[in-house]
Amino acid sequence: MKQSALTTGPSASELIDARIAELGDWRGQTLSRMRQLIHEAAPDVVEEWKWMGTPVWSLGGILCTGESYQAKLKLTFAKGASLPDPTKLFNSSLDGNTRRAIDIHEGEQVDADAFKALIRAAVALNAAGGGGKAGARQAK
Repeated sequence: MKQSALTTGPSASELIDARIAELGDWRGQTLSRMRQLIHEAAPDVVEEWKWMGTPVWSLGGILCTGESYQAKLKLTFAKGASLPDPTKLFNSSLDGNTRRAIDIHEGEQVDADAFKALIRAAVALNAAGGGGKAGARQAK
């Protein structure tokens, strides 16, 4: 598991482990599952800890973040508006020009294959240096 370099303190991966344990409920279980799917789809992904405690997964740029709220877990894709989403996993932040998110509520399951396809498309978009709709066509 790759991680960004930190000068002192726990690694980003350790901080994400701690967040999962701290949540201690369905949100922690869901974050753990989605983290595992991210690593399955992009084995070279880098885990980071940014913005006052947000798990971030990057590879050639940010792929997605994992934010936890009282009633949901939110996975925000930095360039989600440029990604193909044929199964309509994105259900939040749909009006923006750049980001798209998946809100997961208690009891909901995200289709693992469709989610991994989104991660792989985000990796391909970053690798192509894309950020616009042309990049999304290349990622398909």
